[in-house]
Amino acid sequence: MTKIAIVYYSLYGHVQTLAEAVAKGVTVAGATADIYQVPETLPDDVPTKIGAPPKAGHPIITTDKLAEYDGIMFGLSGRFGTFPAQMKSFFDATG
Repeated sequence: MTKIAIVYYSLYGHVQTLAEAVAKGVTVAGATADIYQVPETLPDDVPTKIGAPPKAGHPIITTDKLAEYDGIMFGLSGRFGTFPAQMKSFFDATG
């Protein structure tokens, strides 16, 4: 069976909601879907100070985990004309 990793970054939970909906669609299409978050790079107190909800229970992805999947879908928002630093940091770590 085809294995798909859905890797996302979501500060306020909107992209998380999209990732969960995509996972349902992947499953309906006959593949398996695992949802992961990229590591947070903000200091622990910052999300709370800006009113962000607690992070979801999805596991944190590591770069070596990507090789276990047949396909990878990324979920991220646009910020100031680019993508979040958390996702950039993860992409940079892949080599």
